[in-house]
Amino acid sequence: MNVKNVYIAYTNCITPLGFDVDSNVQAIANGVSGIRLQENSTLMTAPFYAGVIDSDKLNTAFAALSDAKATRLEKMMVLALDPIIKKSGVELNAKTALILSTTKGNITVLNENAVPVPDAYLHQLAQNIVDFFGFTTQPIVVSNACVSGIMAVSVAKRLVQAGLYDNVFVISGDEVSEFVLSGFNSFQAMSDVPCKPYSANRKGVTLGEAAAAALVTINNSEAKAKIAGDGSINDANHISGPSRTGEGLVRSIESAFNEAGVTAQNIDYISAHGTATPFNDEMEAVAFNRLGLNEVPVNSLKGYYGHTLGASGLLETVIGLESMARNKVFASMGYDEPGVSQPINVLAANLDTPVNCFLKTASGFGGCNTAVVFQKVNNGR
Repeated sequence: MNVKNVYIAYTNCITPLGFDVDSNVQAIANGVSGIRLQENSTLMTAPFYAGVIDSDKLNTAFAALSDAKATRLEKMMVLALDPIIKKSGVELNAKTALILSTTKGNITVLNENAVPVPDAYLHQLAQNIVDFFGFTTQPIVVSNACVSGIMAVSVAKRLVQAGLYDNVFVISGDEVSEFVLSGFNSFQAMSDVPCKPYSANRKGVTLGEAAAAALVTINNSEAKAKIAGDGSINDANHISGPSRTGEGLVRSIESAFNEAGVTAQNIDYISAHGTATPFNDEMEAVAFNRLGLNEVPVNSLKGYYGHTLGASGLLETVIGLESMARNKVFASMGYDEPGVSQPINVLAANLDTPVNCFLKTASGFGGCNTAVVFQKVNNGR
């Protein structure tokens, strides 16, 4: 039996700003960033800015939960997922699935061994999480560059709509690693100051790390929002550069709008990708203008967290859902003066405004793009 309505409920996140949603929202509302200058780091020879979770706090929190052996990323993911599994009361039976989304997963374990080891493979990372909690179904991995986190929500929605599962737990996470730092540094894409999305003064990306989790379900009793529509289009523009016309993002948003039955006039807020690279921010501005979204309030949360890669889409969805619940949209940290060729309504300050319908977008290497429309449900959560 196919299911029409699918909801998102019970969210959590582990970030440099805190180990639960409320602490993260409070920090963001107060203009606090988790990005810090990383000095004396083993990851790069020169100091660099990044949003890095305190390892001592992470280890202490995990030790209070379990004495199991786990990698640093696994600890982040377990701590993000554990509270929502317990709060939801969902049985981990044949109708409950786990989707794990990440860009690089346990890439850091390769530094500890001369040859690849099983934990470096994404399927093994997912299996480790499944085994920890006792899921009875085989885990599903979504790894599609920087759209992974929000695409996992889209995949979960479709699996529930198809009647394959009643509940899908989604966990997303990535670390700041030597591998990732080296890659972005080789592109000369890293900023020497905290990133400034959409600003004329932006100098590039700042990296970050986080884990975020959510429950996608047929049950609306504790729903934060209805997942009204989604779209994922790959425009195959370039291995790392976005389409100059925003074609893939435009078509992804159009697909999401068509399923949700909404237009640009129904969107109260856009949680955008906003990496602060010259081409990404410009591409998004072009796409939003093509769709008549240029006056809708928009922000990027990268100024608070840095770019958390595969975790970013889900993490930013978690915060976007709080904006919807609280009718408060947060400033796009680092934004000062317009730095894109077409006008968009980037928030320079927090804004109290009704949010009944918001759009989450993400774009990534290889031309991938994903858009999801979330609508407030009757219980007002």
